[in-house]
Amino acid sequence: MKEYKLTPQPLTKEAFAPFGDVVEVPDNKEDPSLIMINGGNTERYDSLVNVELEAAGGKPDTHAVINIFRAQPRPVSKELAMDIEMVERHPFGSQSFHPMSGEEYLVLVADCVEEPTPENLHLFIARADQGINYHKNTWHHPVLGLNKVCDFLVVDRKGGGNNCEEFFFGKDVKIQITC
Repeated sequence: MKEYKLTPQPLTKEAFAPFGDVVEVPDNKEDPSLIMINGGNTERYDSLVNVELEAAGGKPDTHAVINIFRAQPRPVSKELAMDIEMVERHPFGSQSFHPMSGEEYLVLVADCVEEPTPENLHLFIARADQGINYHKNTWHHPVLGLNKVCDFLVVDRKGGGNNCEEFFFGKDVKIQITC
């Protein structure tokens, strides 16, 4: 059996760019996404990500939806590792996660390949104030909340076609996350 250990790196826009977008308030007050609204009382950070929606099989019912996903905690530490058995991707749309519980969380993605391998995996730790937007067709692990039950606001595609493909690593491969 081949064994692999993954340790998270900090989530940054640059490191995550091949997989999607990091959604956060820019540090720079001169950022072009900043628009003052409501009589100058509200900062609007405009168009931070592009929601990708593709109709499958010519079905016109494709649209964006906003959901809440409630993730059960996945305790991970140096002493307690979590096994990774699979990843999934969404071929017809992007998927965006925004934490609502004030907790860090893990983001596991794979390079753009047809069949991921442990060598293709990348693990990030996201701050409680960072959301992520997976580009369509990006292999990723389902949401990985830490420490306690975590709620995420999720912007997703709804419509025809199978928009969730799963890939399971073989029984001869052991992939573990440790922090």
